[in-house]
This record gives sequence, structure tokens and C-alpha cells, in this order.
Amino acid sequence: MTSLLHPRVEAAIVEAGITVRELACSADFADTAAFMEEYGFTSEQSANTILVASKKVEPAKYAVCVVLASTKLDVNKKVRELLGVRKASFADGDTTVQLTDMQIGGVTAIGIADLPIYVDSAVMEQPEIVMGGGNRTSKVVLAPSELLKLLNVEVIADLAKVL
Repeated sequence: MTSLLHPRVEAAIVEAGITVRELACSADFADTAAFMEEYGFTSEQSANTILVASKKVEPAKYAVCVVLASTKLDVNKKVRELLGVRKASFADGDTTVQLTDMQIGGVTAIGIADLPIYVDSAVMEQPEIVMGGGNRTSKVVLAPSELLKLLNVEVIADLAKVL
């Protein structure tokens, strides 16, 4: 069977022994809010993967953060502290694509082995989450504990704030 996922994501799943269910989705509904509405997932089931970058530090520091769609990443305090920098912000789209080799709307922590991955503890409390498949036409559904099979993963309390 041919995978729907980005090859880098598929390779990481196989290498780490992660159990996922692949979902096909229309590229028109790849972004979180549209995906949830079209496919019936809630914001507590949907996990967003966000690349964060330091500001005014050379070389720049980056981290991947996984938070529920029902929350807001605490980039100004928590992520800044984790990176050990004075300022941090969401990486721009071009940088995200360059560092992850994934499409915006499909970025996932799975397949990113060379950056720290911070997962909000609220993600781990869910029985199942859905996240990007590395492209705009697929998603993966998995138990959050499967993320712990990835390299460089750290579960962080209060990485995000409830909206």
C-alpha cells in the first residue's frame, strides 16, 4: 500500500515504530480550523506543530512545539525560557518549509530529528490526537504517547495556555 504521508514522515514512523492511522484530506481543508469543521475533529483532538525561532541571536535557535488547537503556545515566556533566549517568535513560513521540508498546513513533529521537540502536557492527556502528515493532503491519528518514541521529545507543563 502506498502511503499518503510525506516520505520523511513515513520514514520516521517506520524507523521509530510509531503506530498511526493515516487520513486523506483535501488540501482545501488542511489548515486546522477548516480541517476540524470538515472532518469532525475537536480542538482538543487536534494538535498543531509550530516551529519557533529565536530573535536577535546568531546563529538562530529553533524548536518544534506541539500544542492542542484549543490552546495558545506560550512563546513569550515558556518557549523563550526553554530556548534560553531573550526573544522568540513563530518562524515564518519560508523558514518552516526550509527546516522541516514539509508544507504549511501539514507540518508535524514526526520526521524532525534535528531540533528539540516540546510537547505540551495537555496533549499527552488526550486519548488520541490528529496532526499533520507532512503535506496538505494527509493527517495522522495517534495516541500521544507514540510521540515519545521520537528523538529529542520533551513533555512540558504549561507550554500552552487555554484559549
